[in-house]
Amino acid sequence: MTGEFQYMSHPVIIQGGMGAAVSNWELARAVSRLGGLGVVSGTALSSVLARRLQLGDPSGEMRRALAAFPLPAVAQRVLAAYFLPGGKPADAPFAGTPMPSLQPAPALTELTVVANFAEVFLAKSGHTGVVGLNLLEKIQLPTLPSLYGAMLAGVDYVLMGAGIPRAIPGLIDQLAAGELAEQKVDVEGALPGDEFTIRFDPSAFWGGPPPQLRRPYFFAIVASATLALTLARKSSGRVDGFIVESDLAGGHNAPPRGPLQLDARGEPVYGPRDTPDLAKIRELGLPFWLAGSQARPDKLAESLALGAAGIQVGTAFAFCDESGIAADLKRRIIQASRAGTARVFTDPAASPTGFPFKIAELSGTLSEAATYAAREKNCDLGYLRQAYRRSDGSVGYRCGGEPLDAYLRKGGNLADTVGRKCLCNGLMATVDLGQLRATGSEPALVTAGNEVATVARLARDGEDYYRAEDVLHYLRGA
Repeated sequence: MTGEFQYMSHPVIIQGGMGAAVSNWELARAVSRLGGLGVVSGTALSSVLARRLQLGDPSGEMRRALAAFPLPAVAQRVLAAYFLPGGKPADAPFAGTPMPSLQPAPALTELTVVANFAEVFLAKSGHTGVVGLNLLEKIQLPTLPSLYGAMLAGVDYVLMGAGIPRAIPGLIDQLAAGELAEQKVDVEGALPGDEFTIRFDPSAFWGGPPPQLRRPYFFAIVASATLALTLARKSSGRVDGFIVESDLAGGHNAPPRGPLQLDARGEPVYGPRDTPDLAKIRELGLPFWLAGSQARPDKLAESLALGAAGIQVGTAFAFCDESGIAADLKRRIIQASRAGTARVFTDPAASPTGFPFKIAELSGTLSEAATYAAREKNCDLGYLRQAYRRSDGSVGYRCGGEPLDAYLRKGGNLADTVGRKCLCNGLMATVDLGQLRATGSEPALVTAGNEVATVARLARDGEDYYRAEDVLHYLRGA
């Protein structure tokens, strides 16, 4: 009975935490208001907030959130740095933000905390539902201030994948208690005995005793029973549940087990070893949700019959009106789905993380070889940079998507640059926050799961749009 009670205490439908600002506060609020778990993406929120403010914050919502921030002087510094009344000129580029590092500038830490607070605060406004924050283990440097900002806003859940987030539950406990949190950071080329960490001290941030915060639930995103078992038994704190994601889900996918093999299209080949053993996951006694092409009423019923607490749905929500994806891109995807031409490519090389990454095939975006080749490489956001140890023991940063000469000069391998795409800039362009270059605007990069082929079923005949409530009503058989 205990397990059943746990399952009943969480929402059955979880909205996926997709790309930078795709799972924005508007989408999360719409889902949470209707009884699902709305999830905001914490990826690159410092840049997202800075650019929204530079566009003049026409709705006033960013400023409303900042006005609620518990340290007014901090919020005021963010406003003073980035807010442009009336917005920047259309032909002017966005002002940059500091790139994440092991020793972040205080202004970047403040911006990251405030940005995550704002997104969660707005997602939780006007209803009594629950809201989650999605983070990637692969993006370590902003994790602590991102968590803290979201927790200041009362975030109810933290979901994390793209790696093995064993340390995160304990770090959440420390932040909730107002204690100094110190996170180990993966540094390529580190020698035995080297230890690289990043710290966040709530007392220093507050300039005195910090408040005690409510601990959110922690759900780990996994692709195997082995990883679920490891996290359940060896994490630094309590794991409250799992999102069990298949290779059909959008964004970053877990690599196939064993040597990488590609099919005739150049996509990774997944086999029986990559199918999660749900019986072993059930034995852990923790609630779990199935993810990856689950957005159908029969799939929801099947998931519950298999012992899951519900499903996570990403792609169906990604193209609804409330998501952050640019309106014209959403319309084109829905039209392609109706025409039977919408598809994704699981690119084994695109992401600088080394994880396979699903990209929707859409003309004029980075999914096209010609568009990719024409883009001048530039790395000015830096969220996916890899920290590496220099010969003198200091830490540098490099990314396979940055200019080739710079990457090789930093000791990077040429093979790690082949096919690499700038996900940071591409994803920002997808949500109408792309940088303006001398050669034009950054091209978009749209990530989606395999269900992109059928999202048109959610739109009424003759229409090329639908809302989050349409997705939820469809899943619930309403």
